[in-house]
Amino acid sequence: MRIGQMLLRAGVINETQLKEALRRQREKGGRLGSHLIELGYVSEEKLVEFLSKQLEVPGVVLSGYPLDREILNIITPDLAQKYEVVPLKREGKVLHVAMVNPLDVFAADEIRFRTGYEVKPYVAAERSIKKILEEHYKTRAMEEEVMEEMELSEIEMMEEEEETVAGDLAAEAAAGPVVKYVNYLLRSAVEKRASDLHIEPYEKEVRVRFRIDGILHEQKPPPYKLHKAIVSRLKVMAKLKVQEKRLPQDGRFEARLNGKRIDFRISTVPTLFGEKVAIRILDRSQVSFDLRQLGFEEEALKHFLKALKNPFGIILVTGPTGSGKTTTLYAALNEINDPGINITTAEDPVEYSLMGINQLQVNESIGLTFASALRAYLRQDPDVIMVGEIRDKETTEIAIRAALTGHLVLSTVHTNTAAATITRLINMGVEPFLIASTLILVVSQRLLRKVCEHCKVKHDISDEELIKLGFDPERLRGKLYKGTGCPKCENTGYRGRTGIFEVLPVTQRIKSLILDRATDDEIEQAAVEEGMITLREAAIRKALAGITDIYEVARETTLR
Repeated sequence: MRIGQMLLRAGVINETQLKEALRRQREKGGRLGSHLIELGYVSEEKLVEFLSKQLEVPGVVLSGYPLDREILNIITPDLAQKYEVVPLKREGKVLHVAMVNPLDVFAADEIRFRTGYEVKPYVAAERSIKKILEEHYKTRAMEEEVMEEMELSEIEMMEEEEETVAGDLAAEAAAGPVVKYVNYLLRSAVEKRASDLHIEPYEKEVRVRFRIDGILHEQKPPPYKLHKAIVSRLKVMAKLKVQEKRLPQDGRFEARLNGKRIDFRISTVPTLFGEKVAIRILDRSQVSFDLRQLGFEEEALKHFLKALKNPFGIILVTGPTGSGKTTTLYAALNEINDPGINITTAEDPVEYSLMGINQLQVNESIGLTFASALRAYLRQDPDVIMVGEIRDKETTEIAIRAALTGHLVLSTVHTNTAAATITRLINMGVEPFLIASTLILVVSQRLLRKVCEHCKVKHDISDEELIKLGFDPERLRGKLYKGTGCPKCENTGYRGRTGIFEVLPVTQRIKSLILDRATDDEIEQAAVEEGMITLREAAIRKALAGITDIYEVARETTLR
């Protein structure tokens, strides 16, 4: 009996669902089960259960299966792709293999001949096997080519090399093996939309990780013995001292990729087993400096735009490191940038160059701090001043003085909520009357990963799990989405990020509370009563709109 009829007869799907899945199968090809999963009609577990009954072989659910890279490498990419198979584990001379078609005797024979192992077949969902083939085997051929060249070549440490690099990565791909590997690594990081790249040495191996949409993902590492040569190459590119391995170093370099100039900020630190490298990747094409594209709720955006029209006062953006504060400030400056006003910034570091804005990078080692830069800017006839971060009482007091003397000041503070920002300033020793008379607006923000549009499906989550996560099932039941994972999102279910914002206008009521030294909770309660959307509420709205999933909401916000 066909799998569709089996599921229909068991009541797992209905006639309408089967017809829709069959229609998609005719249009797009592939197996019926894959379309049933994509449409959200059956789970992978249920499909595998019925496939196992149909074919009379054991089944395996690959989603979440602990795959071993060493086991995966037993079968070559060409063989895995040819028969759509994934090796799971080995027991003596038996290799357990997940297969789309476990009855294919030709596949079993060729695997036996090529690997030397007897084959124990399991049936698995086609969709899951394709994910693993895409994730592991697609890039493996290229990696193996580069690695083999690196292994076979005589590697020379590049201590004496003095070439400068701002060239085209693609054009340099034919260069020496270490250069070729580094270029491949940087190109791969950019193509996967990574914001950071980490190269970490341990006792017997090197770990390579990309931070994509805020989460670190492991990549295939190079041979351990080549770690020093790779670090040396990166130091040459960033014009760092190649022979200095005892002290941390910072540098930068630019490269072209697909016609785009990418800025790389490199940091090296000595660790127990060698130098660790972290590279921040700044790709202007991946960043929007338009406030309307960042994810603001309509009412919150109106408050922000209104605040930016003030000729003087202070606007603060708050949130943890990596929550997008600098992007929000850049977008705010971009909104008001005009030939008729003088805008200056003090940043650490300057991440992107903005046309028409005077940008300064602080350097505390020579005494150029946020406070001293701000003090100097007050003699530069500014209209708008952006200070990268308010870290201490001195910087705060100069910012307040600037606001009191007719300047609009924008900056960031590290707090968890908009209301907590106000009490943080008071705790720094700033008089409440000065805060009340200068502070216009506080924005607290976070970044949520967006559900991948290429594999988004309805998310049927139980009321019990919603309650456990701290949500109201009545409001969310049947309205949520999730990503199932696909090649477009590196099989994570997420692609890209969006902001959530808590915008607190400093109204007369809030000013009175500031003067009374009210607590965070009292200020927040008053702001909510006046219409403020909390981070939690903004995140829930994103989930209801199908932009993110409920797990991201729970991860980035707390119930208050």
